[in-house]
Amino acid sequence: MNFKLTMKDNTQLIKERGIAPYGRTQRFIDQESIRLMDKYTPRISGALIKTSTQGTKIGSGEIVQNAPNARYDYYGKLMVSSVTGSAYARKGESKVLTEKNLEYTTSANPMAGPFWFERMKADHKEKILKGAQHIANKTV
Repeated sequence: MNFKLTMKDNTQLIKERGIAPYGRTQRFIDQESIRLMDKYTPRISGALIKTSTQGTKIGSGEIVQNAPNARYDYYGKLMVSSVTGSAYARKGESKVLTEKNLEYTTSANPMAGPFWFERMKADHKEKILKGAQHIANKTV
């Protein structure tokens, strides 16, 4: 018995499934992650949440929140001036990390707190992967 097996190369398969950067599957993962992250993200004015769509190139596989306080809020620890010990640092002063946890306003987003992407992912990873699988299968 003779048979011939022809396989597509990885590059072609990745492109067909939409999992290459900026492909349909990766765009879905980015958009869905941002959408689901919303209720975990601290909200006072909504500016921090908006930066995730403004700072992210949808499909890149990297979510960027480029608000001045994004990193500070994400890690959830108070940082103070190395000179005065105040939470406000003068221009040119560096800040140092403390062990004190930040307190988040939860009136708008009851699930707001540090590490919002990681917490969203823990709760919704399977849902995102299932949606991505559906799109990847449909893309072929």
